[in-house]
Formats: sequence, C-alpha cells, structure tokens
Amino acid sequence: MSQPFRYIDGAYCCEQVELAEIATHAGTPCYVYSAAGILSRFREYDEALSGLPHRICYAVKANSNLGLLALLARAGAGFDIVSAGELYRVLQAGGGAAHVVFSGVGK
Repeated sequence: MSQPFRYIDGAYCCEQVELAEIATHAGTPCYVYSAAGILSRFREYDEALSGLPHRICYAVKANSNLGLLALLARAGAGFDIVSAGELYRVLQAGGGAAHVVFSGVGK
C-alpha cells in the first residue's frame, strides 16, 4: 500500500484528497483518518497471527469515533471496552456484543 498521507503536486493529501479541501469543508481543527491506512495495518496484524487462533480487539478508550469503530467492525475486529458507554458506542457502530471484551476496573 502506498502511503495514505503524502504530498501530491505540493499539496498534502490523504488518499488523494487535499487536506486543505477537507479543512475548507469541515473547518479546523479537524481529525482526518485514512480508512485505507487503518485497514491495511489491521490486515497486516491479522495476517501475522494467521497461524494462531486469535481475534484482534481494538481498545475503544483509544478513540471511540463511530466511523472508526464501524470500519473496524466491518473488518472483523473485536473491541476491548471498560464502560457501558463504550459498549453502547460499539453496538451503535455495528460491532457485535459477542466480540467485546470487558476489561479494566469497571467489571
């Protein structure tokens, strides 16, 4: 995979879209994520563990953005949560309760 964030003709881009254009539409500050970059890293990690029984669980406390959670749910990720609020977000994003690990002090 090529770098999802890179310069193209002097403009800094994410997946071929100029970040200046995104800033014009979304305003600043804003966060910009590369779905291709996230999925590429997820698949690399998944393939590295392919010889073992496993499920990659994303720590929702790291970033509970619904779009990100939905992207990972569609890719087959599980989710590591520490609160009922995080469970709610995972379910809203299409994640399955059967693929949730509830950890931390809130058990």
